[in-house]
Amino acid sequence: MTDTKAIAEGLIAAVPFARTLGIEITDLDLGADQVRAVATLPDEERLHNHVAGPHAGALFALGETASGAVVMGAFGPYLHLGTPLAVRSDIAYAKLARGPVRATATLGRPMAEVVTELTAGDRPEFPVHIEITRGDGAVTTTMTVVWTIRPHG
Repeated sequence: MTDTKAIAEGLIAAVPFARTLGIEITDLDLGADQVRAVATLPDEERLHNHVAGPHAGALFALGETASGAVVMGAFGPYLHLGTPLAVRSDIAYAKLARGPVRATATLGRPMAEVVTELTAGDRPEFPVHIEITRGDGAVTTTMTVVWTIRPHG
């Protein structure tokens, strides 16, 4: 059985910037066909922008961190074969975020396909889709981070 709490804690320990922002991974669900992670960002003045909500950079970091938790949860057992890297991202700010916010990230491609490519020595790419919501449930930000696992050697 996979220790999802250890994965979440390990990711935050390995990414000092996420710790600096106060990001926490609060949930990591490793389903058979779907991997989902939830990360939170506190409502702190030091993270605010000019309209008293989380700075766009903090929201991006929150989403990217949640996507990294998905990557580690889905492909952690295969990291002896390669290094995960973010390739590109797309973000859209739809509504003003205020208060603490939450990012929910989901793997956008079947795990088995990615693992098959990786074990064949290829460099798979796969999207992780993220929604960031505020306390009332409104989606403030949508984001996609495309990841790869670069084979060692």
